[in-house]
Amino acid sequence: MNQKNIFKSALLILIIPLISGCVTIYNPATEQKETLLINTEREVSLGANMDKQMQEELKILDDFKLKVRLNSIGGRVARISDRQDLRYNFRVVEDKEFNAFALPGGFVYINNGLMEAANDDELACVVAHEVGHIAARHSVKKLQSALGYQLILGIALGVSEKQTMGQALDVVFNLVNLGYSRKDEHLADKLSVKYAMKAGFDPYGMVTFFEKLKAETSSKSSHYKPPVFLSSHPSIDERIERVKSEITLYQAQ
Repeated sequence: MNQKNIFKSALLILIIPLISGCVTIYNPATEQKETLLINTEREVSLGANMDKQMQEELKILDDFKLKVRLNSIGGRVARISDRQDLRYNFRVVEDKEFNAFALPGGFVYINNGLMEAANDDELACVVAHEVGHIAARHSVKKLQSALGYQLILGIALGVSEKQTMGQALDVVFNLVNLGYSRKDEHLADKLSVKYAMKAGFDPYGMVTFFEKLKAETSSKSSHYKPPVFLSSHPSIDERIERVKSEITLYQAQ
């Protein structure tokens, strides 16, 4: 290795920790210590860029009543979540499917079809589930494991973030389309019970919503692709039983 490359490598070793904001924290949502390569500022920046693209690809409704309802319920859930280092933003998507998803940085999307079918307790539980994914940093961990150091090195070498944004979008959009892992979905369901109850909603709304979702999807044809919220891993029946158990535990506390 020549002198120039040695100097370059040494510089990167010194600068990466400063640029990355790499830090170990205790995450109350997961109840574990976690090392973060993507800090909150960078997460919000990435999320905001993804949000812009989502608003170009989806039809975001500007319906006053739906927005007020979602922001009111979402605000109550957000205020008691385990994560208060970012601002939550709630969007109503014009789509009749029963679906919802979240992006890094606090962006939550709920389809109007779901909102019309759900009562306030059920909607609060769905929002709490998505806020749970954000609080647990599920998409951030997936993102940083896939290309966290690539983003950091890009900054160190003066590469534009736009060059890695496409890859970041692909990683997160795969989560939006394919769903999270079994473990992540279990935790988000658990947090939905916790957050709904703390926000003053009936956590059993998660159970009744799952039952509505199950009935909705069972009425479709065999070629119907279930929404990402109804992930096949774990199964809907397993999730219902786990949520019931979590409700019993929290009520006992």
